Amino acid sequence: MVKANQKITEKKVEENKKINPEDFVERTLVLLKPDAVQRGLMGRIIQRFEDIGFKIVGAKMVWMDETFGKKHYFDVADRRGEKVLKVLLKFMTQGPVLALCVEGIHAVENVRKIVGSTEPKSAMPGTIRGDFAHHSYVYTDNKDNAIKNLIHASGKLEEAKYEIALWFKPDELHSYKTVHEIHVF
Repeated sequence: MVKANQKITEKKVEENKKINPEDFVERTLVLLKPDAVQRGLMGRIIQRFEDIGFKIVGAKMVWMDETFGKKHYFDVADRRGEKVLKVLLKFMTQGPVLALCVEGIHAVENVRKIVGSTEPKSAMPGTIRGDFAHHSYVYTDNKDNAIKNLIHASGKLEEAKYEIALWFKPDELHSYKTVHEIHVF
C-alpha cells in the first residue's frame, strides 16, 4: 500500500513540475475614473495594489473622448442599453482617467476582488469601492448619471488583453523585478 501511495505522490509531483508558475502571472487593465482623479484618491488606490505585491507595469493619464470611450465600452449598449452607455460616456469624458496595467498572480480575478462590487452600496468594506464610494444604482438612475464607482477593472483575461492593447502600445508596458517578487511571485 505504501508503494502505491508513493507512486501516486510521485506522479502528482511530476504533473506539477509541468506547470510553469509564470503561467499564473497575468496583466489586467485598471482605470481610475474621473471621480477618483478629481477626489485625489489615485495614490491611495495604487498603494493598495502595490501593498499586495502587484506591479504597475504601465501608467498614463488620458482624457478620454467619446470615440475612444465607445471602443473601450464597445458592448455596453448591447448588454445594458443605449441610455447606460450615454451616461457612462458623459461621466468618463468629464475629466482625466489614469490608466494602469497591473501585473501579478491571477491579476484579473484578484484585482476584481480588491476593487469590489460595481455598485459601491453593495461593495464590502475593505474593497476600494466599499471604502471610498457609496452610490447606488437607484440613486444614479434617478439622477440620470453614471454610477460613480471610482475604478474600472477588466472582468476576464480575454477582456484584459483587449483593453490593455487598446490603452497601451507595447513599448509603454515594462518588465522589471520588485523586492515583492521574492515573497509574492
